[in-house]
Amino acid sequence: MTGPLDGVRVLDVSTLFAGPLAATFLGDFGADVIKVEHPRHPDASRGHGPAKDGVNLWWKTLGRGKRTTTLDLSQAEGAALLLELARGADVLIENFRPGTLERWGLEPAQLHEANPALVIARVTAFGQSGPMARQPGFGSIAEAMSGFAAITGEPDGPPILPPFGLADGITALATAYACAIALRHAERTGEGQVIDMAIIEPILMLLGGQITAFDQLGLVQPRVGNRSVNNAPRNVYRTADGRWVAVSTSSQSVAERVMALVGRPDVIAEPWFASGRTRVEHVDELDAAVGGWIGERTLAEVVGEFERVEAAIGVVDDISGVMANPQYASLGTILPIHDAELGEIRMQNVLFRMSATPGEVRHTGRRHGEDTDAVLAELGITPEQARALRQRGIV
Repeated sequence: MTGPLDGVRVLDVSTLFAGPLAATFLGDFGADVIKVEHPRHPDASRGHGPAKDGVNLWWKTLGRGKRTTTLDLSQAEGAALLLELARGADVLIENFRPGTLERWGLEPAQLHEANPALVIARVTAFGQSGPMARQPGFGSIAEAMSGFAAITGEPDGPPILPPFGLADGITALATAYACAIALRHAERTGEGQVIDMAIIEPILMLLGGQITAFDQLGLVQPRVGNRSVNNAPRNVYRTADGRWVAVSTSSQSVAERVMALVGRPDVIAEPWFASGRTRVEHVDELDAAVGGWIGERTLAEVVGEFERVEAAIGVVDDISGVMANPQYASLGTILPIHDAELGEIRMQNVLFRMSATPGEVRHTGRRHGEDTDAVLAELGITPEQARALRQRGIV
């Protein structure tokens, strides 16, 4: 494969989700990603989620496109080998607690001495400084701390955490974006840099204008279930045959089409209907009209009528529905790919389609340490030396 990141080498020294997923995104567009794991303690993500015949399925996606090697970085020989790898790398992604790389003699100054142009992405829960910097943390903690959980759930219910790695995924996207910016700077100047990525921050940016609203007006957004504080009607509604659909009316024209469709064109002329903010003040009336109309019709009837009037609607699908969805099929969102252990499997394709520099999933996640000998050989290490390193537990 050649891609827009062809020739870029990434050392993925991170574990679990945010750091490794950022490396996956870079690998999907051509970067040569070398996944570095501990010889005796593989990335914990290899044990997360379901497995088939003892083969972890999540890793097949998270580890795709990467070469896998092992190094015990806590030993001097292992740290020295990583420094050698760093000399020929462009990006290093790590997510150890602050101070860990420093304890191993792999602090940024040492890495930059070996390679001044190296981009070092340090992904941690709370960042490299501050009172919580050295505390353990995960994406769920970020979802709680950021205000996300506080606004998620029903008004009379508890805060809700997402049942998947939302904060980690957002951080992975932000990290890949930061790496791309830093690579551009290094290309122009020859200067590497350190990216301090705290998982508690990217998700906060996506919460919209809440910080400014609190700063200027003292507003604290409440939990409103599936409703919105910015527009109405916006909710999930149940059809006569027991299916759920999501309706959103973020634009004025769609709000007008929906209310005309459900038999309440009278509200369109009301002064309060002219903006989403004031429609929210009448959300019970609007929800009752939309929910009542939908509840009297089957899913096929509801979707057909919404499509006819060009109003926005989405069927609430589980993953089986996603797999069968013709829109995803048309976009090529779900990719069939050969796996050495499981045969043909399906996973998410690359994030977006680019007309001139498309990405590609080169292969699924490989076994722990599968490429160690090849990676060591690139450093000039002979098979005999590699065997000796194994005997000493370095690889």
